[in-house]
Amino acid sequence: MDWDKKLILDDGSEFRGCGFGGRKDVVCELVFNTSMAGYQEILSDPSYTDQAVVMSYPLIGNYGITNEDYESRVIAPSALIIRDLNEAPSNFRSALTLSQLLEEHDIPGIYGVDTRKLVRHIRTQGSGRALLTGSGMPVQEGLQIIRDHPERHDAVKRRSCTKKWYSRTSNPRFQVAVIDCGMKANIVRMLNANRCNVTVVPYNTGAEEILSLAPDGVLISNGPGDPTDVPEVIRTLRKLRGMLPLFGICLGHQLIALAFGARTYKLKFGHRGGNHPVKNNRTGMIEITSQNHSYAVDESSLSGTGLIVSHRNLLDGTVEGLCSDRERVFSVQFHPESAPGPQDSSCLFRQFTELMERR
Repeated sequence: MDWDKKLILDDGSEFRGCGFGGRKDVVCELVFNTSMAGYQEILSDPSYTDQAVVMSYPLIGNYGITNEDYESRVIAPSALIIRDLNEAPSNFRSALTLSQLLEEHDIPGIYGVDTRKLVRHIRTQGSGRALLTGSGMPVQEGLQIIRDHPERHDAVKRRSCTKKWYSRTSNPRFQVAVIDCGMKANIVRMLNANRCNVTVVPYNTGAEEILSLAPDGVLISNGPGDPTDVPEVIRTLRKLRGMLPLFGICLGHQLIALAFGARTYKLKFGHRGGNHPVKNNRTGMIEITSQNHSYAVDESSLSGTGLIVSHRNLLDGTVEGLCSDRERVFSVQFHPESAPGPQDSSCLFRQFTELMERR
């Protein structure tokens, strides 16, 4: 192997490997994902903006890249870090190899890394920042580059649509407005499958414009970054509160909590992967969920908001869902539309249509 690349972490640790895809140097937040499949959906998920994704499953690229499985039009992560790269995919649907996709979008990757050791390091030290660079970069110089590289707070603005657009379905029963904070495409597909016509609007669309669309309900999508970086959405939700059924997913869940007066905080290393057990407090059932987030709702701040905890993560006890029957609002931290991933929570889209039907 030609060990031509390395990661320099902000604590001075180094991890060496071989480069593939784009060739540029990048500074980004280092996170890991525990999914065994779905690297294409991960790469096209806007929630990974400004992050370098470490895949804990060792073999990546073995089924190639297909034209049908993208979750957005962008390749969102700043870098991809894997153990074993497969450049001969075995899949009749494959249109590109993984390295061809990354090269096309100028996203650097590194393989040959001891990802098991790296994931354990992130779990112990937390999700810090890292520089992916050439193997000859001195550590102290790399650390200075990391310190000099400012953290951005405009990820939602960069990933949201800029104009409203529509997705129609046959024999629709409901009209849904979706606030796009960096949305995955399968959210719209799931709404269409539940007989909802969808109008997707930019993140900074005001409440008055949303109400002018005469929707039966509003969905607030997933997206990247800190929820406090998008006060525009928080203000809109405060105005919409109690007027229409509201459904929040991932970042949308956090934004609903902030709009109702709660607080959020950053997790040590976040939740990313398709194997997180969550208890539904209303049914008592345990759901296996797919997740991708760095922030969580502070349960101690929920008093007086009118929101109650509907779902709880069984790994660390964090809040995974909120609801208020009186306000006709509910939200989940995980991804009920996840593809590929568990289908345990797809019924939440039916729950949303039931809320709209009662209205």
